[in-house]
Amino acid sequence: MRALGPGSVSSFLKIILDVAQVALSIGLGVVTTLGLAALLFHFDPKIVFQDADFSTADAASARRIIAGGLLIGAIYIGGVLVIVGRLRRIFSTLTAGDPFHPDNVRRLRTIGMVLAVLEILRYPIMLITVWLAPEVMEKSGFSLNLTTWFAVLVVFVLAEVFREGARLRREAELTI
Repeated sequence: MRALGPGSVSSFLKIILDVAQVALSIGLGVVTTLGLAALLFHFDPKIVFQDADFSTADAASARRIIAGGLLIGAIYIGGVLVIVGRLRRIFSTLTAGDPFHPDNVRRLRTIGMVLAVLEILRYPIMLITVWLAPEVMEKSGFSLNLTTWFAVLVVFVLAEVFREGARLRREAELTI
């Protein structure tokens, strides 16, 4: 089976990325809707539960944790949507048989930056979680994810490989 061009592995992977983008877009819509509902519920919980007592500190803390979790989920899904969108464009060039398209360098760098930002954001989120819900962190623990940092480095190296491939292609086009 071919790696590039129509009917290749790259075209199959692009279809999978298309489906993933639709699913992530729907997920972002759901999380955003739930976040707005949580915000509304935070201001006036009696909107949903007329007879319940939500005046305790535990209930207020739980509402803040839920709202924060939904915000974090929306940010994460947004970052993954950016990554999937760039991957779709890269795989479009692969399907077209043009792997060293100059825009792929920028796309790979964007993917690397988004991966790095998502990983960097994970650390303050874990610290806030330790502060607000220590029982959650007792189970999962605080960790440095070396796999993610390795992936970030690999993506940046691949961006440079694609940059060099695009440069060589330009030189070859100028050769008579």
